[in-house]
Amino acid sequence: MSDKPSVLFVCVHNAGRSQMAAAWLTHLAGDRVEVRSAGSNPGDAVNPAAIAAMAEVGIDISAETPKILTVDAVKESDVCITMGCGDTCPVFPGKRYLDWDLEDPAGQGVEAVRPIRDEIKTLVEGLIKEIAPEKTA
Repeated sequence: MSDKPSVLFVCVHNAGRSQMAAAWLTHLAGDRVEVRSAGSNPGDAVNPAAIAAMAEVGIDISAETPKILTVDAVKESDVCITMGCGDTCPVFPGKRYLDWDLEDPAGQGVEAVRPIRDEIKTLVEGLIKEIAPEKTA
């Protein structure tokens, strides 16, 4: 296990919310956090509106692909954050579980995805302060 905290973001299709959350965490925390995302029923591709919304803030997720949720991904993570997939995430003692109640961007245009993107950013910023604050000299 690494010294840095690891976070797993899980949503049903791993095509919108969890991809945006993983991208925000990677972008804002850099190498201070290990980041994973997965879906309980992964889609075929990342939501184009999520790709467009993230591109507007300078984050490219166009090369990402939805991944299946595995028991190992949960075991290897310190924090598991679900977003609308409820009980499908396996539970292990000693792990921290959070559920972020976020609107599903599936089938929505970029205008509807922007507020979801911004809410995810706010949640991720709070998470970073908690698990990987910047070290001060």
